[in-house]
Amino acid sequence: MTTLIEFLQTNWLETLYKAWEHLYISLIAVLLGIAVAIPLGIVLTRMKKGAGFVIGIVNIVQTFPSLAVLAFFIPFLGVGKLPAIIALFFYSVLPILRNTYTGIKDVNPNLLESGKGLGMTNWERIFLVELPLSLPVIMAGIRTSSVYLIGWATLASFIGGGGLGDYIFIGLNLYQPAYIIFGAVPVTIMAVLIDHLFAKIEHKVTPKAIKGIKETV
Repeated sequence: MTTLIEFLQTNWLETLYKAWEHLYISLIAVLLGIAVAIPLGIVLTRMKKGAGFVIGIVNIVQTFPSLAVLAFFIPFLGVGKLPAIIALFFYSVLPILRNTYTGIKDVNPNLLESGKGLGMTNWERIFLVELPLSLPVIMAGIRTSSVYLIGWATLASFIGGGGLGDYIFIGLNLYQPAYIIFGAVPVTIMAVLIDHLFAKIEHKVTPKAIKGIKETV
């Protein structure tokens, strides 16, 4: 049985590569989720009907088993990183979409009326009023999505997507705890670091007025 020291001496370079591969797959999926979910969330706030239906559909997709979603894309995209990224993208959408919709809907209507009074167009109100004020909520959704995806990305190895999940499944198949540890522990550390990073970004993008309200509550 391989010891932790022996494993690290033999595979430290490969472990770094797999950690980068894991992070790459997760962050690409999150970036795709941001590119789709934020504009869609803005559009939904403009819909008087149908917004609840769309979010409900996304909620249903979120309940699909991860392995089933990964397997679904194999006939269309084959195996490798691409189907893994697409599958993870579907899981990234809901937290970002829901928080974008909620954040923008919760913007004080009086501020929007003030924007109208200043002659702002609809696009200007979105980019200068609604998005800045809802950014903390949106960032919270991105933060949640990113942490989830780093954990779910371990399943990418089932379809040849690579990442640290390779070590976990090799360890399970060969009864080698060292592989499982060096697959699971870096994933946990990565999730904690990403959560901390996005928490810092969330704090930075929070308007000073909102920070003041939070501190006095």
